[in-house]
Amino acid sequence: MNTASFIAHRIAFNRQRSFSRFIIRLSVVATAISVAVMIITLAFANGFQQKVSEKVFSFWGHIRIQEMAPYQYVVSEEVPITANPALVAQIKKNPEVTTVQPFATRYAIVKTKDDLEGVLVKGVDSTYNFSNLQSFMQRGRAPRFNDSTYSREIMISEYTAGQMKLDTGSRVLIYFIRPDNSLRPDRLTITGIYKTGIEEYDKTFAIGDIKLIRRLNDWEPDQIGGYELFLKNYKHIGAVSDQLTALPQMPEEWDAQDIKNFAPNIFDWLNMQDVTRNLLIVIMIIVAVINLITCLIILVLERMRMIGVLKAVGATDWTVQKIFLRHSLLITVTGIVAGTAGALGLLYLQVKTGFIKLDESAYYLSQAAVKISSWEVLAICAGTFLVCLLVLMIPTYIVKKVQVVKAIHFR
Repeated sequence: MNTASFIAHRIAFNRQRSFSRFIIRLSVVATAISVAVMIITLAFANGFQQKVSEKVFSFWGHIRIQEMAPYQYVVSEEVPITANPALVAQIKKNPEVTTVQPFATRYAIVKTKDDLEGVLVKGVDSTYNFSNLQSFMQRGRAPRFNDSTYSREIMISEYTAGQMKLDTGSRVLIYFIRPDNSLRPDRLTITGIYKTGIEEYDKTFAIGDIKLIRRLNDWEPDQIGGYELFLKNYKHIGAVSDQLTALPQMPEEWDAQDIKNFAPNIFDWLNMQDVTRNLLIVIMIIVAVINLITCLIILVLERMRMIGVLKAVGATDWTVQKIFLRHSLLITVTGIVAGTAGALGLLYLQVKTGFIKLDESAYYLSQAAVKISSWEVLAICAGTFLVCLLVLMIPTYIVKKVQVVKAIHFR
């Protein structure tokens, strides 16, 4: 063991320039790049999926309870339902549910002296948790509510504000079509500007008081469009939806639906990222393995005369094999450590500076998001080490077939 270690160390760290040293260093760099690419790919893919999902969930919750409407699109008005406090109490007993809040929507036209823009006003009440939208706020604040009458404050998107040259503090006329087809104007004050980065939302929604929606629709004081639910873990959406639907207090004509059903195009697109991510990781593993096998074969051939001499002086095949296995271990471990360090350093830099920018209109994010999972990093390192070490046993068997006389005269 000591002899094999000594020879392997001299070949790899010889101060004199040699082809063997060059091949080993080149293989270390290639392995490091492969490991770094795998870690970076996972971190970016996970971060991208998480951030885009959070944007959708933050705006609409994880689950919506409302009147059954199988073909209803997310950007539409709801069929009114009567608030059910008993059902809400049962829903809140579910350990996964953190928030239950009512909402309703109504189409309207925002008008200034020179411009007008169509919006879908999302009405909420004082129980609404605006902290979910805090990351979207560009300036201003959320609307405030009072008990006596409906609030005359509204929050609009940065897109709408830019199109109509509005800002916080601006007063606008907002026109609603009443059930009798008459137009009713209301003068509201803009208190906040938000931006989700999801064009479908930014071009459509404004947020105001649900009491205003009730007044315009001639609803009763206890009528709403539905309930939004937020969960502790979005991965449990499907299971919680089924549990809520099965509650005895749940009316038959109501439905608890995963928000993914209302925005399938976004989530289908996000799921496609898994295929791209997995394909890239497989390619990087193949590249790393082929690189190391090629490297070791070159080293064996380049040191053929040394193998012949060692065998001639009594070295066993296993002793000679261990020299090249040491090289394999050196290349693999050094490459994994360097690749991991480089990848984590780059990801940390992205988190701090956001130097990798994205087209927000196409990707819903202005910069690449990062989510580093320690177990995934460890899995990549351990998997790469195990696969490479097992595969690299193959080239060392060339040593067993080497004939001493031919090896010594090998050119």
